[in-house]
Amino acid sequence: MPNILIVDDDPDYVEITRDILEAKGYKVNSVSNSQEAVAIMKKERPDLILLDIMMTDILDGLKVTEKMRDDPNLYRVPIIVVSSIAESPFAENFPTDEHIHIDDWVSKPVQPDVLLEKIKLYLQRSKS
Repeated sequence: MPNILIVDDDPDYVEITRDILEAKGYKVNSVSNSQEAVAIMKKERPDLILLDIMMTDILDGLKVTEKMRDDPNLYRVPIIVVSSIAESPFAENFPTDEHIHIDDWVSKPVQPDVLLEKIKLYLQRSKS
């Protein structure tokens, strides 16, 4: 059973996404900021991460990608960003001139079938 980590500070989004994923047989953990994310990943490596960008600060989620990029145990864990930053007043704060260690991006609100397809795709890729 693949282990998915949701990193998001919106409890409604987390609850709905957890219900959807658990109904499909995934094990789900969740945290609400980058510090908690890094701590839990070091204890139990996830198979995939659903990552919000705007949490305790505007670009909190990017801290997770930086820590993962520098950790050989976490480097290959797929990251799907699920965020509304692109449609927010903070979109201009998102760096566009550097490589960001993510595999895919989905804007909120996301349709469950779209999210499930992306999760399936990246879990399959990570096994090969």
